[in-house]
Amino acid sequence: MSKMRVISVQLPQGLINAMDQLVRKGVYPNRSEVIREAIRELLKKELYQLETEERSTPDYIMK
Repeated sequence: MSKMRVISVQLPQGLINAMDQLVRKGVYPNRSEVIREAIRELLKKELYQLETEERSTPDYIMK
């Protein structure tokens, strides 16, 4: 895994409570992993949508 950097974000208490619930239930080991997974999924979705709209071949598909 690449070196991680620390960033600061502000979240509504409701999102924090929901993350804590996932951690308590053992779905994720900690809040950071919840946030990382959510960001990964958002980026995949958004980048795929942009690539589809541009009708280009995504970089991850070999030509």
